[in-house]
Amino acid sequence: MMIPLANALPEIDYDYLEETMLQLLAIPSPVGLTDAVVRYTAARLEALGIEYELTRRGAIRATLGGREAQPARAVVTHLDTLGAMVREIKPNGRLGIAPIGHWSARFAEGSRLTVFTDHCQLRGTCLPLKTSGHAFGSEIDTQPVGWDHVEVRVDVPATTALELEQAGLHVGDWIAFDPQTEVLPGGYINSRYLDDKAAVAALLAACKAVRDHRLPLAVDVHPLFTITEEVGSGASAALHGEIAEMVSLDISIAAPGQNTSEHAATICVQDMSGPFDYHLTHKLIALAREHDIPHRRDVFRFYRSDSAAAVEAGNDIRTALIGFGGDASHAQERTHRDALVALTRLVVAYMTSEPVTRRDRCTMSSLAGFTEQLRPEDMVVPSTPLPVPGEFLEGGRQDASVDSGGEARDCETPQREPGGDPKT
Repeated sequence: MMIPLANALPEIDYDYLEETMLQLLAIPSPVGLTDAVVRYTAARLEALGIEYELTRRGAIRATLGGREAQPARAVVTHLDTLGAMVREIKPNGRLGIAPIGHWSARFAEGSRLTVFTDHCQLRGTCLPLKTSGHAFGSEIDTQPVGWDHVEVRVDVPATTALELEQAGLHVGDWIAFDPQTEVLPGGYINSRYLDDKAAVAALLAACKAVRDHRLPLAVDVHPLFTITEEVGSGASAALHGEIAEMVSLDISIAAPGQNTSEHAATICVQDMSGPFDYHLTHKLIALAREHDIPHRRDVFRFYRSDSAAAVEAGNDIRTALIGFGGDASHAQERTHRDALVALTRLVVAYMTSEPVTRRDRCTMSSLAGFTEQLRPEDMVVPSTPLPVPGEFLEGGRQDASVDSGGEARDCETPQREPGGDPKT
């Protein structure tokens, strides 16, 4: 199915996008266990004829050549997901676990999963400590929620710690929870790990549109695929000095109090790390308007992305954040085809646009060509002037530091006698 785009943007191959997303979701990739998903993404880039290189640990930096090399831009997504790790081999033959990334244990309860041991993979289920109502009665409804209150029942005959160890389980084994993916005919997509595999698929689909339609690029574009975003470091790797602009693609939060929609792209103006670059953000807003791309603006209070990691690592770059609207992030996530198409269109529009300013080709430069947010005529001066305090306070003021003769007195700190009373 080819979805036509308006205003000179080419068609997006949505079948390719969905196929890529489903294949990505089939590959377990909690932080630290990402080699397989890196290899898959690299193969996808090779099939599109896009050059790329890898960091030592596997972050991918691809290159789409433009008319000029600088100021280059990056579009970044992350391949890593949430997960868990074995922290305890318990005497009852079950596993205590710790989360990888930041998510609530309430969304792990009842989930099927795979434990990756040194030599094999074992299946299991994450359960609350008190599971059966027939055994614990109403206590199953009153027990606390948290990672100390769940355990993993591995599908091996084990009722002791020794039997688990004999089955090959160790502290430090990785755990990947099943994605439980479901794509509905009406366009809704339910799954764990849409954050950020849906955005990875959107970026690859945008790259495919650029290649298939031989779209000219004003400057070099670097699609980046990071592997540690869920633990905070993300795009601190794979960036080179010539990159002046970076747009992160991620899930956007559709929830009460937010402006995001599951049927549109979101342009985030600020997250918990602070405001994104004014000029790059407003450029994306202008592109969305120009190409009739459904979009919302939003501000996220409890959210950070690859952009924050890049800036905190010392990169002097303009950053922005756009995403697909999604419900229940870091839980059983849901989005809609509309949001993925809108996001992909916005990425294509950005890739093929001019840079924010040519001055950004230099890391240091003069004021010439520097951006301007507010002109003098835009700055409103208060229309009601305040009176000058000296004009109405001077006559009635008695300065305590000046004696009746008009000479200033020294301020002395009262001295205390040995007994503690002030000495006059």
